[in-house]
Amino acid sequence: MEAALHTPSPFDLTGKRALVTGSSRGLGLAMAKALAQAGAAIVLNARDNVALGAAAQDLAATGASVKAVAFDVTSRDSVNDAVSHIEDEIGPIDILVNNAGMQFRSSLEAFPPEKFDQVIATNLTSVFNVSQPVARHMIARGAGKIINICSLLSELSRPSIAPYAATKAAVANLTRGMAVDWARHGLNVNAIAPGYFATEMNDALLKDDKFNAWIESRTPMGRWGQPEELGGAAVFLASEASRFVNGHILYVDGAFTATV
Repeated sequence: MEAALHTPSPFDLTGKRALVTGSSRGLGLAMAKALAQAGAAIVLNARDNVALGAAAQDLAATGASVKAVAFDVTSRDSVNDAVSHIEDEIGPIDILVNNAGMQFRSSLEAFPPEKFDQVIATNLTSVFNVSQPVARHMIARGAGKIINICSLLSELSRPSIAPYAATKAAVANLTRGMAVDWARHGLNVNAIAPGYFATEMNDALLKDDKFNAWIESRTPMGRWGQPEELGGAAVFLASEASRFVNGHILYVDGAFTATV
C-alpha cells in the first residue's frame, strides 16, 4: 500500500519567529502561547523585567523556544535598539504582533492631558514606532506578517474612554494604510479587534456586578471571551492560511458588534 503524502498545514509556523509586544500577561501572552503551539519561536516584550522573565520562564516550560527582550514601545530609541538586537543576535522577525496598550478611564471634560498623551503614545504611536523598523527588515526579505490589536471600540465608544476608542479607531485605519503601502513588498498587515475579554486589565469591570451583567446580556454569546480564544485568530493571520488577507480587521467579540 502506497504511503499517503504528507501535506504541511497552512497554519504551521515552524521556522518562524514572532515578536509580541506587551506580552508578559493577558491577551499578549495568550497570543504568544498560541503562536508557540503552532511552532513559532517567540520573543516576548514588556517594560517590567520581573514580569517578563516570569512569563518567559512559564512559556519555555511548555517546550517553546522563547526569548525575552525588555523595551519601551513608546520610545523610538528603545525600540530601534531592541529591533536591531533581535535581528542581529536572535534572528529575523517574521511575525510582529503590536499588542502593547493601556486604558485610563475618566469623563472627557476631566480627562488629564498627560494621561491623554500617554494613551495616544502607548496605544497608537507605539504601533508606528515598532512596525516601521521591523517592516524595513521584512521588506528587505520580501515577506512578513504584522498583526495590530484593535478593539470593538475601533467602531464604538462608551462613557469615560473616548481617548482609548480614538486610538483604536486610528490603529484600524493605520493597519489599512500599512497594508496599502507594504503589500507590494510581500507583507501582510491585518488587525484583530477583541471584544470584552476576561483579563487583568478588565479586572475592575469583571468585579462590577452591574457591568458584568450588561456584558453577558449585550453579547449574543452571553459571556466574556477567554484569553486563549484569541489565539486562533493570531495563528491564522500569522500563517500562510491568510496569505491573500491584507488590510483586514478581524473582530473576535462573540457577535457584540453584530447586534443592536
